[in-house]
Amino acid sequence: MATENQEQQQNWDHEVDLVVVGSGCGGLTAALTGADGGLDTLVVEKADVYGGTTALSGGNIWVPNNPTLRRAGIVDSRESVRAYLDAVVGNRVPSANIDKLIDAGPQMLEFLERSSKHMVFQYCTGYSDYHPEKPGGRPDGRTIEPLPFNMKKLKEDQKNQRPGALATPAGLYITSKEFVKLNMVMRTWAGKRAAIATGLRAVKAIVLRQHMETLGQALVGRLRLALKEAGVPLWLSTPMREVITDESGNAIGLLVSKDGKDFRIRTRKGVILAAGGFEGDAAMRKQYLLDGGQDVFTAGSHDNTGDAIVAGEKVGGALDLMDDAWWMPSFQRPGGVMHVLVSERSVPPSIIVDGAGNRFTNEASPYVTFVHAQLAGKHDPIWMIFDGKAKSRYQIGGLLPGQKFPGSWYKPGLLHSADSVGALAAKIGIPADQLEATVARFNRFAEAGHDDDFGRGESAYDNYYGDPTLPEPTLDTLEKAPYYAIRMRAGDLGTKGGLQYNANAQVLRTDGSVIEGLYAVGNTSAAVMGNDYAGAGATIGPAMVFGFVAARHAAGHSES
Repeated sequence: MATENQEQQQNWDHEVDLVVVGSGCGGLTAALTGADGGLDTLVVEKADVYGGTTALSGGNIWVPNNPTLRRAGIVDSRESVRAYLDAVVGNRVPSANIDKLIDAGPQMLEFLERSSKHMVFQYCTGYSDYHPEKPGGRPDGRTIEPLPFNMKKLKEDQKNQRPGALATPAGLYITSKEFVKLNMVMRTWAGKRAAIATGLRAVKAIVLRQHMETLGQALVGRLRLALKEAGVPLWLSTPMREVITDESGNAIGLLVSKDGKDFRIRTRKGVILAAGGFEGDAAMRKQYLLDGGQDVFTAGSHDNTGDAIVAGEKVGGALDLMDDAWWMPSFQRPGGVMHVLVSERSVPPSIIVDGAGNRFTNEASPYVTFVHAQLAGKHDPIWMIFDGKAKSRYQIGGLLPGQKFPGSWYKPGLLHSADSVGALAAKIGIPADQLEATVARFNRFAEAGHDDDFGRGESAYDNYYGDPTLPEPTLDTLEKAPYYAIRMRAGDLGTKGGLQYNANAQVLRTDGSVIEGLYAVGNTSAAVMGNDYAGAGATIGPAMVFGFVAARHAAGHSES
């Protein structure tokens, strides 16, 4: 940390009003807001590609009462939204920060729509809030997503965007709104129609030589194009080293590494830290995260190694929620690609068992909820058990219904199959009689139409990815050989812990005082969702909201 006296003895290499560290959704939104507020703004990015974890994500945004939702008729009273967040988050985060999320969220999306023609979104119809049964929860959801985006509009910057985790066939692109229908391609006419429409659209994209993307790729692409048109520079391969402060401890600049050399950036209005969490750093994970979640088993960016969190702490910033993450049940394909298990956990017929062959929670519950139960019970290993009926009906592990599992999945012990439940149990090291008893008990529940043990299917969220042709969308009997087992792990989408902040996104010291000129947003900050998760996009939505809030405050605006 450099002090003012040191600063007076050094020459600044560059000077701007506002510097944003990180090029995910929070950082890009902050930069756009700063430029709109008349600030000379710069974005610095550690990696040689932009987009951060957002580019690897589903690109969903959870912000109640935003203009896209209002146009779709999804309108809430402020009291209803507050009741829901109180029920989900409780008193785990400052009340004023929740208020700011509620009030500034619609303003942020109104600003994006007003400032750029590229910022267009659609409602993810029926994508339930994650806890719709709680006061203020919505079974029809509050999630939106970006419309598909032609990456060729970025021209030379197209190649500099962080690619998605999985390559898709030429021309093929699928939104979240479409995926839930396509997942039922073998079961419903809506799924078949969606498949035909997607195929025709892919042909059109090939003929027109478009490079269409959806999800996080589309969100980052749209934000990047808006940033280009706003004239905001983005420096890649420019990792931050330190926040520079004056004698009073206020942030006045940033030390980065540029072209392999120290480079000092003077800031007149502020530094916004939006560089993600520490999911890619093995040492920090071991220091802070719970047993069972300490391995680097993440679907987030491996470039996120907690640099901004450490830098903020060094200048006095307080930390919170460092033991938690945006957990996600996952498995790793041979070759290293992380596959997150979202829809598969609602697939009927299937169950998830621990190493003793017992179910331990509602398999179809929200992913953070699921992994919290897994870690609390120290359940490792765990296995997803399903049968030939499930394999023929639904996509599992990113493979089409009925598509053979690659042989490479069997070799490392990721996947096992057998002609009976008992034989499968022997292959995965579980007592056969126990797994058989667990399957038989679940089958009785499925036949009766109610999961007496864990209430699977009672929540609208559980059923969102279920099979609507069944009496109970997530319940069916495991009875058709072959039987399969996939080894699952406690993965994550990023870490939740970071710098504490106030309703202006200003970083706070341990005594509650403000570090003037320093802001934290996204996974660099302690999550406004606390230990829970309100709905799909409750990582991205708040990151964008507090990026907007931080830049507005730096520019001298502070809406109530």
